[in-house]
Amino acid sequence: MGDYIGWAFFAAVNPTLLAATTAMIMLPHPRRLMFGYLLGAYLASILIGCVIVFELEHSESSLDTAKHTVAPAIDITVGVLLLIIAWVVHTGRDTWRRELMDRRREAHADKAPPRWRRAMDKGSARITFVVGICLTLPGVSYLIGMNGIAEQGYSKVGVIAAVTLFCVVMLMLLEIPLVTSLVAPDWTDRAMENASTYLRANGGRILLRVTTILGALLVLRGVLTALGVIG
Repeated sequence: MGDYIGWAFFAAVNPTLLAATTAMIMLPHPRRLMFGYLLGAYLASILIGCVIVFELEHSESSLDTAKHTVAPAIDITVGVLLLIIAWVVHTGRDTWRRELMDRRREAHADKAPPRWRRAMDKGSARITFVVGICLTLPGVSYLIGMNGIAEQGYSKVGVIAAVTLFCVVMLMLLEIPLVTSLVAPDWTDRAMENASTYLRANGGRILLRVTTILGALLVLRGVLTALGVIG
């Protein structure tokens, strides 16, 4: 299995998905709402992923060349950027960002909830299906993961399986509560509320550690690939 699966876990750290999951759990008929959202998210992420991978595979020769030229440069560049971001956050030099976020929170404090939240409040699985499609848009981690799958040289069935596995991992913040709500609904409510509170308080610290580790690994992989140590 390629290292693209690591990007799936990174893509799973999705504040929007956590907020949507927490909101649906607090509404009537949460399992129906979450199931509708999950189907929409699966449809969008798997379909878009397959299209991206198949398009990348059509330029196979370009991929082979980029694997030992462009790919290491991308790994090193992205890795260095992540390490710089981690250093800026760790040293407290992102004060301007925190102040900007505080001002934005104050400005939006009295505003109505976002449109997707108001739509989910109506309690329709069809609505959450559409919301799931709209909110599951490709991010940087997702796109890097799809490129990683394209580099594996899988068959068409293998590509579909790999993309599906990637998306299943990416959406685990919704899948796990959906499964646990079937066997322990009260515990799931408390756990999601605690998780949301914990991430609000510690999300920056967690993201800092993940960013540092991922940045270092990307730089290492880029250097080793450029030197021909790994393929």
